[in-house]
Amino acid sequence: MAGIPKISVVVCTYNREKFIGRALETLTGQTLSPGKYEILIIDNSSTDNTAFICRDFITSHPLFNIKYLFEANKGLSFARNRGIMEASSPIITYVDDDTEASPAFLENILNFFESHPGTVGIGGKVIPIYPDTGEPEWMNKYLHGFIGLVDYGEGPALYKPPMKYPAGCNMTYTKEILQKAGGFNNQLTFRSDDKHIFYQVKKHSSSIYYLPGAMVHHNIDRQRVSFDNFRKLFLKTGNEEKRRVKSESGITGVIKKFFEFSIKLGASLLLYLKFLVSGQELKGRYIVYSQWFTFKGFFMKEVFVR
Repeated sequence: MAGIPKISVVVCTYNREKFIGRALETLTGQTLSPGKYEILIIDNSSTDNTAFICRDFITSHPLFNIKYLFEANKGLSFARNRGIMEASSPIITYVDDDTEASPAFLENILNFFESHPGTVGIGGKVIPIYPDTGEPEWMNKYLHGFIGLVDYGEGPALYKPPMKYPAGCNMTYTKEILQKAGGFNNQLTFRSDDKHIFYQVKKHSSSIYYLPGAMVHHNIDRQRVSFDNFRKLFLKTGNEEKRRVKSESGITGVIKKFFEFSIKLGASLLLYLKFLVSGQELKGRYIVYSQWFTFKGFFMKEVFVR
């Protein structure tokens, strides 16, 4: 009888027929022995061919421990919490359905946990790739969060300022610490739940590390960089940041976040002028767009993004 796997890889997916097959291929192409990990596919009510692709993949890879699970409650946090419930391993790694894990991804994560007792979390390196368009002309370092780029260098380091938090497309926590932290916030259906869980985990332990060897590539397709999607995601960011701080700190947190967003909007106008005089007006314009939509979303009752 096979033993308990050491890592549970949770892939939350929704209508990702374009990339889910490749994402799963990279997870079955790991240097880590197949017996040491399981793959949990959490389908968050897909309506395209995602379910068929996943089930077919499982059938064609009988040597791997892969499970397909359907989560009817719509929202990324619901899917991630289902992963906590279903995981049989003490370590849970979350990757997105449009990522491509490097071959030693899981082996590097497991080795770090085993060589650094007391570690409760790991955030890996995330490098975007653009299969359709190439990097947009307006992209710049102030918008790296939009594409999930994470690169804090080539050495492991504790997460501390100016580092932010593990990106949702490449984050690992122990199952025990996730349970202590209360799991993901189901009020946050699409954005900010990776930030929420980071802060909740830190109430129990600060042993969360950046590990560059835990690297994934993140597919950023044409739809992702469209202006309509750009607008919706930043509206959603503002909307869910309000929900996050309200659930964590009440009205005081909401007021602080309002002033924070106000300051960032003002700073974006200054950055716009900087880029304008350097002949890169488009880059500056998108920075202003990002902060304006975030600020606007903060005041909206609900923003729907699927």
